[in-house]
Amino acid sequence: MNSKVDWFFDKAEKWEKEFEQLRTIILDCGLTEELKWSVPCYTYQNNNIVLIHGFKDYCAVLFFKGALLGDVNGLLVQQTENVQAARQLRFTSLKELVKMAPIVKAYIYEAIEVEKAGLAVKYKKTPEFNMPEEFQHKLDEMPALKAAFEALTPGRQRGYLLYFSAPKQSKTRESRIEKCIEQILEGKGLND
Repeated sequence: MNSKVDWFFDKAEKWEKEFEQLRTIILDCGLTEELKWSVPCYTYQNNNIVLIHGFKDYCAVLFFKGALLGDVNGLLVQQTENVQAARQLRFTSLKELVKMAPIVKAYIYEAIEVEKAGLAVKYKKTPEFNMPEEFQHKLDEMPALKAAFEALTPGRQRGYLLYFSAPKQSKTRESRIEKCIEQILEGKGLND
C-alpha cells in the first residue's frame, strides 16, 4: 500500500467498503499502487494496468488496455463509443464484488500478461472518425478554416470531431462549430 493513496480512501463518501475490497484484490495481484489523476492507479513496471474510480451508480476497475482482454465472461464495459482502449468492470455492492473477486483477479492477471507481451491498442486514425456534415460544409466554404484544421495535430483534430459530432441536433452542432472557428484558425486545440 502506498500511503499517498490513503487520502482517496479516507475521503470516499460512497463506495468506501467496495474501494477497500478492490484495493485488497488488486494489491494481491502484485501491482504497484500510485496516485494518478487523483485516483488509485496500479502499475506493472511503471506501466498503467488498472485504476479504481467511483460514480453515482457504481464503482469500477478501469483496465487501460481493456480492449485487448479476452473478456470471456462478457463483463467489460466500454464507457462510451469513443473510448477506444479502456474498459471497466463495474460493481454496485460489496457482496457482488466479493463474489466476483476471483474473476476480477483473472482479468487483472490477463491485463498484466498483455503488458508483458508489449501489446498495444490499435487506435482509429483521424480520418476514420465521423466528420459532421455541418463541419464539412464549413470547411468547403472556408478554405482558410480547412487549411487551419488540417494543420492541427491529429489529436486536436479528433478532439474537435468528437465535440462537433456529439450533439443530436444539427443546430447544436452548427453552434459548436461557429464557436470554435476562431480557435481553429489560431491553430489551437479544443481545450487550449
